[in-house]
Amino acid sequence: MTGISAANWLRLIALGMIWGASFMFVTLALEGVGPLTLVAVRLSLGAACLLVLTTALGAGLPRVTGAGAGKLWAFIFAMGVFSNAVPFALLSWGQQVVASGFAGVCMAVVPLFILPLAHIFVPGESMSLRRLVGFATGTIGVIVLIGPAAFASTGAEFESLAKLACVGAAACYAVGSIFTRLCPEVNRLALAAAVLLVAALLFTPYAIATEGWPEMPQGVSFWALIYLGLLPTGLAQILLVQVIREAGPVFMSLVNYQVPIWSVIFGAVILNEALPPSLYLGLTLILAGVALSQLGALRRLFSGRS
Repeated sequence: MTGISAANWLRLIALGMIWGASFMFVTLALEGVGPLTLVAVRLSLGAACLLVLTTALGAGLPRVTGAGAGKLWAFIFAMGVFSNAVPFALLSWGQQVVASGFAGVCMAVVPLFILPLAHIFVPGESMSLRRLVGFATGTIGVIVLIGPAAFASTGAEFESLAKLACVGAAACYAVGSIFTRLCPEVNRLALAAAVLLVAALLFTPYAIATEGWPEMPQGVSFWALIYLGLLPTGLAQILLVQVIREAGPVFMSLVNYQVPIWSVIFGAVILNEALPPSLYLGLTLILAGVALSQLGALRRLFSGRS
């Protein structure tokens, strides 16, 4: 196992940038399609892209017969459910009701869900006081960055249930990370393709039943959907599998602290949005939390050992 190497730090940063930038493209894509259709198209495009790639490289999908095939596909199904289909459905519904920043805060709590789960189920992922304090500091940093508006009441019907849905999505991501780490060894690209295929097959009927058959989006909305399917879904699934399989779910969970930072940065640089006054304090707390929780890995990185 490669572990927490320089390559996995770079993959983690790349994921943060890709997912942070996706908020802009989601806004553009929603001009032509509904939120559930957007997710279904993302999953379907991502799955199609990875299926073409894995076929072209001769890897194909993971085996469906033979010793261990049933166990392997049980893990793939669980990953598709908990890492994609269910949390996407919960967030798509919840974000129509809750304050805009609440889902972002919930995603920052994912590491705190992962930490005890990894301690119990993943060998070598012990829950130390230093890690707990580091993750708590990072979570506070995200809350500071997003600001008190995240907790403002919208007064909408079912708001409490919508907030629970967002928290439930965070818990799903944590469970999905554990399944990804414990999945039997298989070609990483084939695994990523299979997970997105399962998620697309599960989510698309739900989207059609709720929003109906979509019309073909036009212009910017169309190209935004293409981008979302290829990078934040397709490529990101490959990177996610690599990082979790090599460095573990606890390390992977650090991406949840990066996403809001990159979202703010891209919004300021590309959309000329004003930087929030809480940016620097939030960024300081997030970086301090990451450094504290990954102190050993950072020491090895800067000493030249993977």
